[in-house]
Amino acid sequence: MAINKDLIKDDLYEAVNGAWIKDAKIPDDKPATGGFNDLVDEIDKQMMADFEDYADGKKTSDDPRFNEMIKLYRVAKKFDLRKKVGPVPLQRLLASVTALDSYADYQKQWKNWVLMGLPSPVSFDIDADMKNATVYALFVSSPSLILPDKSYYEPAKKDQHDQLMKLWAAMVKELLLKLDYTEEQAAQLIKEAQAFDALLAPNVKSAEEAADYSKMYNPQTVAELAASTDQLDLAAVIKQLVGATPDKVIVMEPAYFKALNSILKDHFDLFKSWALINVVRDNASYLDDEMREINGRYSRALSGSKKPVSQQKFAYYLARDIFSQVAGDYYGKTYFGPQAKADVHHMVEQMIAVYKQRLTNNTWLSKATRDKAVLKLDKLGIQVGYPDKIPSLYDHLKVDELESLIANLNQLSIVASKDMFSRWNKPVDRMRWEMSAATVNAYYHPFKNIIVFPAAILQAPFYSLKQTSSQNYGGIGAVIAHEISHAFDNNGALFDEYGNLNNWWTPEDSAHFKELAQKMIAEFDGLPIAGQKVNGKLTVSENIADGGGLSCALEAAKEENNFNAQEFFINWATIWRMKATQQYEQLLLSIDVHAPQKLRANVQAQNQADFYTAFGIQSGDQMYKAPEDRVNIW
Repeated sequence: MAINKDLIKDDLYEAVNGAWIKDAKIPDDKPATGGFNDLVDEIDKQMMADFEDYADGKKTSDDPRFNEMIKLYRVAKKFDLRKKVGPVPLQRLLASVTALDSYADYQKQWKNWVLMGLPSPVSFDIDADMKNATVYALFVSSPSLILPDKSYYEPAKKDQHDQLMKLWAAMVKELLLKLDYTEEQAAQLIKEAQAFDALLAPNVKSAEEAADYSKMYNPQTVAELAASTDQLDLAAVIKQLVGATPDKVIVMEPAYFKALNSILKDHFDLFKSWALINVVRDNASYLDDEMREINGRYSRALSGSKKPVSQQKFAYYLARDIFSQVAGDYYGKTYFGPQAKADVHHMVEQMIAVYKQRLTNNTWLSKATRDKAVLKLDKLGIQVGYPDKIPSLYDHLKVDELESLIANLNQLSIVASKDMFSRWNKPVDRMRWEMSAATVNAYYHPFKNIIVFPAAILQAPFYSLKQTSSQNYGGIGAVIAHEISHAFDNNGALFDEYGNLNNWWTPEDSAHFKELAQKMIAEFDGLPIAGQKVNGKLTVSENIADGGGLSCALEAAKEENNFNAQEFFINWATIWRMKATQQYEQLLLSIDVHAPQKLRANVQAQNQADFYTAFGIQSGDQMYKAPEDRVNIW
């Protein structure tokens, strides 16, 4: 890879990635290509070839869960059969919506609809209780909007709102016509669904508001929650879903539930049209290929992707996502193996040790807060590569190859939903994996105080035995330390060593930390990119984690005999390379809690003193930032 070293002083990201960006081609079925995306493409290619071999009988497995996944893959590939059958499987579903005449009718079906993943004015979820993280609690929130985020409904984005709504309406109209609705019926349904969406929008949280985890925790009794509307019986459906009346329900969006009655009252027709169109949108891609292409137009317009994924990739994604832990287990054991798992686990432990040392030597935390922070590190759970066991849910997921794809997916959804609701009030399995090992990503879970590194991310440029230790630390080392840093970002810092929402900071330390977080907000807020500006508040937690991750990985890298600062920072910039459509970049600016890739690479490097000495950067260079303006929290 050609690196323009003369350019580093002005733009690290461009110097490292410019030649690559110039030549890189964005795949037609994707909105972007680059570090993470390239790995995904390679894994997809490998796994699709394997799925095909198993589906054809060239390979066989003695794992019944794996075989059910392959069955679903085969069913999903039968596009020609679905074309012959036509829209009947979806029309059967729509008949249950059309038959509704009142909220009382909907109430009778509500539980089944939730289990099947059909539209509901309330979203239900089971997760660890944020103040008693050893037990699973019931969470409630709002349904999704038509547009990607609440901010799209604000006056400043009126042009974008109108343009996207027009695109969405044109797509839905075409879908409805294919399902034998008349022009007039389609126009009416669209108008009413948009009207219901407009009732939801002012009352839901934006991506920026949702990024503050502490504001999610608003426990109410079932009676208090049920009092939010007299149009539907929330208490009854909750009892049906979890089999009892909980002592409390965690309300993630209090403002939405305050408005729920006025949203529903006298608006049943709007709700019904909204529900019908949602059922169409959620299922149309499971009919023939033409319907799949039409149903993806809006999302492709949002992202700038030119084409839908291939039929084979569609089938693979569907089977992989529903049997995520089974697919992840296969990938981890086949392509990662126990040796790499042990090696990376060791690397994580090293990074924790470095972090612990940094916390111990921290000068702005009091001893009481410092001791609690070290305790949190000591209790940090580590998941690397792939899980030791697959959840029992996957023993119960069965596929009938004689049934339609829609019928199979409905049945699988019911089994998965029942499994989720059965966890209510039971002890939390802290080490239960939530992300497939075949996912190119990593995460920290604040309610469980665990960090997770799936096998798929543990390859070049992030990690390779062929790379130097400095390159590996600038890649996977920084990612590992980033996830550890999440335990101490503006969200993670609010949770204790057990994952409980519990303030373990002294008031003075907390105030100082907020000041530092504010500096990180200010450092990114308003930076221009892709014709728009960064929202520093939306991205603050990830930026804090990036800063802590980079500085911690740098310290660990320096312990190695062959440390090379240039290699470290060059690989740091390499992992963030991305070429994306402008539509996708603008979408991410509205909804993504991460800063744009280029800024992640450049700004955090500017905050590190070693970056300046490594490349001889001085006042007057564009990458120069005065020491007093550099933000370092961890």
